[in-house]
Amino acid sequence: MALVTVLHDSEREVAALMRSIERHLPSARVVAVDSGSSDDGPDTVRRLSAAATVIELGHNAGFGAGCNAAMAAVDEPVTVLVNPDVELVDSSLAELAEEALRGNRPDRLLAPLVVGPDGRREDSAHHEPGTAWELVRALVPAAALPRALRASVEPWRSDLPRRVGWAVGACLVGRTETLRRLGPFDEGAFMYAEDMDLGLRAADAGIETWFWPSARVIHHRAHASARVFEGEPFDLLASRRREVVLRRRGRRRQRRDDRLQLATFANRAALKALLGRARDRERRQLAALRRARRGNDDR
Repeated sequence: MALVTVLHDSEREVAALMRSIERHLPSARVVAVDSGSSDDGPDTVRRLSAAATVIELGHNAGFGAGCNAAMAAVDEPVTVLVNPDVELVDSSLAELAEEALRGNRPDRLLAPLVVGPDGRREDSAHHEPGTAWELVRALVPAAALPRALRASVEPWRSDLPRRVGWAVGACLVGRTETLRRLGPFDEGAFMYAEDMDLGLRAADAGIETWFWPSARVIHHRAHASARVFEGEPFDLLASRRREVVLRRRGRRRQRRDDRLQLATFANRAALKALLGRARDRERRQLAALRRARRGNDDR
């Protein structure tokens, strides 16, 4: 397999990724695209792996364009798309590579379990936006549901492989030919929601996305975009989600997804208020989505 990553001022993060690959998947090749970094990320990749391929674009082309440029240099049958702030904890991505190549199964994109540095699961696998399970999630916190239903509402809680609508792009595995046929990413999008767009386009092409929790990676969430935006860029996240849903599923689904997102944020804020917990994040999410909707109406 080849591991594809895109760098943008990612020297510290990619060093940890490279060392973890050397420990757990030493036969895998790294293809790193540098998207206008001002640090020594590209040289770090070269120093830690003589077999790595480093492509320097000379400017910040964005995540999707960077991944697509890397795909041209991949000869291996399986590609792992991985953020530079991810770290491997074992060789379980090799299991996903074998699964991707299994001859009796249709083309699929496979997503491992993603955990934070504290070991807690991240919400890395989702249903399609605006669907019935998203309605349940908006109205009832998954933690309040019977254990048997939690993974149905939030697939990332599952302990068994299951089909999902889309998966977060921190780490995705697929056949190289499949990913190349899909793009894999829309180069018209500079940042955010590329993974949702990929999952929806894949579904339209008959390619399923599966959450595969027996494979696991750590996501440090320390990438350059978080530093640039000083946290979560809620306005950009809201507008990009709306753009993708509109483009791939139409205006009616976009409006339904808007309502479900608003209900989800409002209900979470209310629950946190009852528990005496800070709810600033949910308030900011609500405000960002409302601004995005108003901006769309103004146009």
